[in-house]
Amino acid sequence: MTVSGPGTPTQPPSRGRASSVEQLRKDGNELFKCGDYEGALAAYTQALDLGATPQDQAILHRNRAACHLKLEDYSKAETEASKAIDKDGGDVKALYRRSQALEKLGRLDQAVLDLQRCVSLEPKNRVFQEALRSIGGQIQEKVRYMSSTDAKVEQMFQILLDPQEKGTEKKQKASQNLVVLAREEAGAEKIFRNNGVQLLQRLLDTGEADLMLAALRTLVGICSEHQSRTVATLSVLGTRRVVSVLGVDNQAVSLAACHLLQVMFDALKEGVRKGFRGKEGAIVVDPTRELKVLISNLLELLTEAGASGQGRDNALSLLIKVVPRKSLRDPDNSLTLWVIDQGLKKILAVGGSVPEPPGERMSASILLSKLFDDLKCDAERENFHRLCENYIRSWFEDHGLAGKLRAIQTVSCLLQGPCDAGNRALELSGVMESVIALCASEREEEQLVAVEALIHAAGKAKRASFITANGVSLLKDLYKRSEKDSIRIRALVGLCKLGSAGGTDFSMKQFAEGSTLKLAKQCRKWLCNDQIDAGTRRWAVEGLAYLTFDADVKEEFVEDEAALKALFQLSQSEERSVLFAVASALVNCTNSYDYEEPDPKMVELAKYAKQHVPEQHPKDKPSFVRARVKKLLAAGVVSAMTCMVKTESPVLTNSCRELLSRVFLALVEEAEDRGTVVAQGGGKALLPLALEGTDVGQTKAAQALAKLTITSNPEMTFPGERVYEVVRPLVSLLHLNCSGLQNFEALMALTNLAGISERLRKALGRRVVLMIEGYMVEDHELDRRAARRAWSNYGHDKEV
Repeated sequence: MTVSGPGTPTQPPSRGRASSVEQLRKDGNELFKCGDYEGALAAYTQALDLGATPQDQAILHRNRAACHLKLEDYSKAETEASKAIDKDGGDVKALYRRSQALEKLGRLDQAVLDLQRCVSLEPKNRVFQEALRSIGGQIQEKVRYMSSTDAKVEQMFQILLDPQEKGTEKKQKASQNLVVLAREEAGAEKIFRNNGVQLLQRLLDTGEADLMLAALRTLVGICSEHQSRTVATLSVLGTRRVVSVLGVDNQAVSLAACHLLQVMFDALKEGVRKGFRGKEGAIVVDPTRELKVLISNLLELLTEAGASGQGRDNALSLLIKVVPRKSLRDPDNSLTLWVIDQGLKKILAVGGSVPEPPGERMSASILLSKLFDDLKCDAERENFHRLCENYIRSWFEDHGLAGKLRAIQTVSCLLQGPCDAGNRALELSGVMESVIALCASEREEEQLVAVEALIHAAGKAKRASFITANGVSLLKDLYKRSEKDSIRIRALVGLCKLGSAGGTDFSMKQFAEGSTLKLAKQCRKWLCNDQIDAGTRRWAVEGLAYLTFDADVKEEFVEDEAALKALFQLSQSEERSVLFAVASALVNCTNSYDYEEPDPKMVELAKYAKQHVPEQHPKDKPSFVRARVKKLLAAGVVSAMTCMVKTESPVLTNSCRELLSRVFLALVEEAEDRGTVVAQGGGKALLPLALEGTDVGQTKAAQALAKLTITSNPEMTFPGERVYEVVRPLVSLLHLNCSGLQNFEALMALTNLAGISERLRKALGRRVVLMIEGYMVEDHELDRRAARRAWSNYGHDKEV
């Protein structure tokens, strides 16, 4: 007897419609034998639709079960086999196929019952006997494992909850074992089903950092990619309880809670994207409610009095990551609108808190910018403006001087984020006048708020002309009059910002000759003073980020080894809000910003029409730029940038990633410098930059990867499995939107990769080969040559 293929009837079919059913069944059998399981399934379905007899229905359903088994759709295979068994309880083929499906679904106890029924019907069938022995062995092994795991889980919790074991090595080992067990699906399920969440809640309630970390990391394993367990965990622990752990005054515990909440958000959102089903197949009522409850509690934490600064920063980081962005595929921004309605005032409260750390204010600015960018129409944006202006006006008009300071600080926060909202806030009655008046205050706190607002407003078009005309004298007076370094350094940055208004245009000098060099010298002096706190030194980097548009400043800066060392050390400090300023200064020093050489004919025409023609500084010529790049490499710029790429801070925005990609591309321009970049970890740092960020940033990073791959051994540059990660960025450079040089370098890099091994050639795939083949007929000679070389390297692949 055969049990693997479709069945045949024991009686001839009746005439009429039954003959059509018989023919379709035969057609399905032939298709099944040829391996066309989809076609066979369609034929059997069509036969069922014709109204087959109960006997034929049983055969067709068990044949459909065979198709689903081959297609590895085991749930449907079980359903079809069950329908066949309902028609004929003694259908041994249907029983066997259902047992196969149940085994694949992990329901061994049910599968063994079907196999036992098969053996009772056909005691001499060796296939059934062997299958029964095999599944019996699996059940015994599972029982042994689960019994062992049960005992281990119970023992671990007993040790962890025993007060006499406090601080012992035994307790530390138990916590580590619990975390490791939760990383496996079977272990996580076992912990969950054995009252694990309630026991983990007891660990959280102890308040001991080690036990709280163990509990949080175990909960990560329980909730990871499992929607129903996540919902159940939140129900047991309470959403408020989970979020409150984020605000504890312990950095490690707060970060662990942040990771857990991120995993929970991912599990819930995965369910939303997949029709409210997790990978476990359990149906969960629309989890949007759980998402909103989590977000609501995060927003509440922002203004909670007892929350730590680390907790607020982590809450902002989570909100930045989890609030969905509108896209062409999913234009819905209802959750963004809900966050604005429920929490905009709370976010503004963080951004407007006068003593708040600058990192939290920067995170608030990024979140506000993200929310504003998610808005789809003028009505939504107008509502955002109205809410911001009402909040600022309420503080400015009703709370005296303290309220004015908070209102002005909120305006500064908006100017760093959604600057359109910040510009409109500046135009509110009395705001700008109060900024100017507070600059003359004798109190440091008031001066700090006013000067920062003046600095942020200086770069905004609507106020720049007023500030350029009146702000210089104010800032100069503050710089000379104040005895506080915190005030003087901010005033200096304001002067730097105004002095760099002409950008790289050498003819647009704002200050007298030599003034920018004096400003830069003072900025470098403050930067190198490690007696000043990192938050204040950050402003010195801000000033250099503006002043390095001037080539004279660049030349002096790269010669100052102490200043470069201080810059790199500050970029790796906890003061993460400095990252964008550091990246901006490096872009300026390497001239890796976009610059197009003007057409000489257009220049002559502009001069004839008496139009302004931008001029490049003599020290921005290629020879000077190459010399500056070598000095930066010698100072260790690659190591510093690699550390910047690794940061998890939300301050490392896509714009910042793009700046770093530009710098990396400039550093690898000369082939002789690429070895230094690789040796300092540049290849590894470029991979995430090529896969995440702006389109321009990803393309720049991919081109830098191509240059490294061309001139160095890819196996040394990208050791181990990392070499396979290079393929995707390189292939992206074969796009028609990329330049001819980028196409050429991508082809040369793929040629080098293809020569490594047979396995790598196969990993690149047929699609890449076809793209390379397309370049063999390009008009560009270099592209044709590179494509031929790549093709020859792929010629050893039999599949090609």
